[in-house]
Amino acid sequence: MAGISVTLEGDNIQLAFQKGEQSTAVVMDPHAARSLVRAVSQLLAAIGETSEDSDEMPEEMVDVTSQTIDVGMDENGMAVVALQAGMLPPFLLRLKDDEARHIAQSLLEILNSPRDVRVSHGDH
Repeated sequence: MAGISVTLEGDNIQLAFQKGEQSTAVVMDPHAARSLVRAVSQLLAAIGETSEDSDEMPEEMVDVTSQTIDVGMDENGMAVVALQAGMLPPFLLRLKDDEARHIAQSLLEILNSPRDVRVSHGDH
């Protein structure tokens, strides 16, 4: 069984893992740590595990900033968005033409709106 420790590193949170001779640590800002908590809560809910000491329901969305985004086409000509976001494993999102158009149009509308309008609507 691996050892896990959580400590404060200044204003950030350090999550360290040790198994046998191998160890690794990740330092996260509070926003990234909250995203990790939400993601783990969702995974636990997906496998049917619930916390007995918490009445809090897991949130529906995981809010992370993507470290890398690649856009292309798969072997069948479908639009594909590849993401590596936060602590989540990399994944591919395959989009039908109408879905890809909807996303592209929505992003263009957001990017073409003045910054003050974006902020007044929750910055997205």
